[in-house]
Amino acid sequence: MTDPKAIALIAHDQKKDDLAEFARSHQPALSRFPIVATGTTGERITAACPGLEVRRLKSGPLGGDQQIGALIATGDISLVIFFVDPLTAMPHDVDVKALMRLAIVYDIPMALNRATAETLLKAVS
Repeated sequence: MTDPKAIALIAHDQKKDDLAEFARSHQPALSRFPIVATGTTGERITAACPGLEVRRLKSGPLGGDQQIGALIATGDISLVIFFVDPLTAMPHDVDVKALMRLAIVYDIPMALNRATAETLLKAVS
């Protein structure tokens, strides 16, 4: 059996605490996968889930979104969970769109809210 591919966890600033709480409440399922996360999001998840091994990448606006995109392109990501804040303008919106485009091109499931994240996590667990 091959090693499982990683789950990517990303959140906009206003959603970081929500994603950390999601990770805490789903830690047993998430612990079966390698986890990669953008900078501050990864820090919050690690604080909420000390037992969860999280590979922290750069902050989203500083290249973390592109790093996750590269992992999608190399086939190392099986699921993207990105808690998006639809009510706040994002200066790096083009990076977010590029990440979404890669998830679509490589046919990677991508959750943009908690309800979808819970459904997809159940599907891959």
